[in-house]
Amino acid sequence: MSSDAKDVRTILVRGAREVARRDGSRTVEAEHVLVALAAMEGNPAARLLADAGLTEEAIRAALDREWEQSLAIAGIAVRIGLLPQATPDHSRDPQIGESVRLLLKRALDAHPRVGGTRIGSVRILVGILDTERGRVARALDAAGVDRATLRARATEALTQGAH
Repeated sequence: MSSDAKDVRTILVRGAREVARRDGSRTVEAEHVLVALAAMEGNPAARLLADAGLTEEAIRAALDREWEQSLAIAGIAVRIGLLPQATPDHSRDPQIGESVRLLLKRALDAHPRVGGTRIGSVRILVGILDTERGRVARALDAAGVDRATLRARATEALTQGAH
């Protein structure tokens, strides 16, 4: 098995799918991938996220704030911390969702083309950061993250050979 297949499998199939299971989700979405990347200690993408103040806990808190803000726009006042925790269903096999398909396409299209079509953690991070809309973009904005700067750092890491 090629190393890029191992990277994608580790991040998406194992890491993000487990995050989705814990969250009680039927699909693996971009937010699950972002949390999984942050949880991968020693990984180049995790280091970039941590340097931006985005630990696994910080990302989850930002996602909670985004959810509360989105519901508030619809006139629903809720505090995520007061809701019951999702019941993980370990028998469920969450399927890859549309936001993950889109982030993978953006990751493949990302420049620089260093490493050819290798889809490692940093390229996946670039794919996540290359969206202007969606839950992850809103959560990162709510957390005060400069997505353009973080994307520039990830692109520089790609240029320097990080995958």
